[in-house]
Amino acid sequence: MVRDLNSILEPGMLVRHPEVPDWGLGQVQSVIGPRITVNFENAGKQLIDGSRITLTPVFD
Repeated sequence: MVRDLNSILEPGMLVRHPEVPDWGLGQVQSVIGPRITVNFENAGKQLIDGSRITLTPVFD
């Protein structure tokens, strides 16, 4: 489920948006309920609705 995967996200973690790869690598800024704020290298700060989008964690 979407919420289950996003539930592991914490500030500082690196992620990618699966539907917008051009945004590049993003760093989670905050997670408040389903609202995830991410600062992406090519798109700046974005508010993601975690109930609709599953971000992909990057563990490199």
